[in-house]
Parts: sequence; structure tokens; C-alpha cells
Amino acid sequence: MGPGAGARPEDLERARALGAGIARAGWVLLTGGQAAGVMDAASRGASGAGGLVVGVLPQDGTEAASPALDLALVTGLGNARNAVNVLSSDVVIACGMGPGTASEAALAIKAGRPLVLLGCGAKAEAFFRELGGAGVILAADVDAALAAAGDALERERG
Repeated sequence: MGPGAGARPEDLERARALGAGIARAGWVLLTGGQAAGVMDAASRGASGAGGLVVGVLPQDGTEAASPALDLALVTGLGNARNAVNVLSSDVVIACGMGPGTASEAALAIKAGRPLVLLGCGAKAEAFFRELGGAGVILAADVDAALAAAGDALERERG
């Protein structure tokens, strides 16, 4: 999860690397599905590494979908699709921060999903850490985010 059109260049670089790492780990990447920002960068990274890429679109059509998606889920839900994104994820990784990402992070905490924050800024990290406690993991870089996600998946599987 991460900013769309307002994503910073460093968010996009991290997202591409995250997508590729997720694919190499054999995991499925689920994003907001659009051809913008972190969603598109992560989708392209995963697709380029041979991964399966699922996008949950807010629109009622696929016109704005990333071309890197293998499966586009059309919802017509607008921002309410953020709940679908979170509830359909075993681990949520926030790469960068914006209003939509903040809603997804809050939903992850509320749903009890492990939340990994990467490049989200000190204020956001402190806020979400206070809300989510040990369920919120701060990652210094892409490798740490992938390791944290892997650890969370192992704990979930018992």
C-alpha cells in the first residue's frame, strides 16, 4: 500500500524493489491496482520478477488499471475498497504515506493484520506504533520489510 499520484521517487523505487522481492519469495502481490504511484511500481516490480499480481480497483472498470496486473478486481467501491485490500492481505506493507495509505494502515491495525511501515516518516510511524503496538513493524529498508513480512507470515502459519 502507498501513495498514488503523489508518491515520491524514493517510494516508487522501494515499491518496485518490494514487488520484485515479494515475487521472488513466491508470495502474491495485492495492490490498489491502478497505473499510478506505489501501486503501479510494486505491480511492475512483481510482474518483472515473474510474480502473480492482483489489483483491487476502486473504479467500476479497468481503464485505470496497471498494465502489470495479472488479475484486476473491479469493485466500484471507491476508497471503500481499502477494506477489501486489507482484509484480503495476510500482511500489509505501507511504502510511503498519504491519506489513502493512512486509512489502510488504520484498517490493518483494526483487523489485526501485521503492518510493516517503510519510509512512512517519523510522525506516521509514531502514530501507528502507538495505535497498533507490537503489530506495527518499522522497517529501515526493503530487505527489512520483506524479512518482517516473512516473519509475520511464519507466525500466522504457526
